[in-house]
Amino acid sequence: MGDYFQTVVDLDATEEEAAGLGARALDWLVAEGIVAAERTDCVLGGGGFGHAPGPQYARAVDDPEPVNLWSNGLRIQTGRTVFDSGQGEPEAARCPLCRTDVRFVDDSWNEIDGAWDPFKGTFEEWSEGGGPGLVHCPACERPSGVDRWTWEDDYFVCGTLGFTFWNWAELTFDFTRDLGRALGGHRTVVLRGKL
Repeated sequence: MGDYFQTVVDLDATEEEAAGLGARALDWLVAEGIVAAERTDCVLGGGGFGHAPGPQYARAVDDPEPVNLWSNGLRIQTGRTVFDSGQGEPEAARCPLCRTDVRFVDDSWNEIDGAWDPFKGTFEEWSEGGGPGLVHCPACERPSGVDRWTWEDDYFVCGTLGFTFWNWAELTFDFTRDLGRALGGHRTVVLRGKL
């Protein structure tokens, strides 16, 4: 069966402001009744502690029917994190400088030899080492941080603030827009996945 998740990643939060923005957004979510204020054992990762759905949970999702699973809540992550969509692999990534797509699989879904080579170790350098995680684009040969690359279907997103909703129905556009407003008008992206 598996567990489904949706992660709303703040694309504009800096490392210095991520914790404060996360707290501000949590205050808004609690005030709106979307999540409960108390932390309980209701999410995967991070010790299992998160925020269960609140009495107004249905305002955030397209299907108001509550989910009766242990892992059913919100986990907020701060700090350099490579957020991903769980199962599967990305098909392509786009260079932020020349806008060329780097394909990882061919039309028959066979892995393209060497396509991953420019990315080896860059996620770890960026998230764990605090470095830039430089990727030299195979097309334009210029370096840029892996956090600036975009991934097909938003498979990976590098960020410092993420809100992972475990086993919720699909988050609505209005809700994710309002969450972005609660974050000071920051740009956000939603990753959807399954473990």
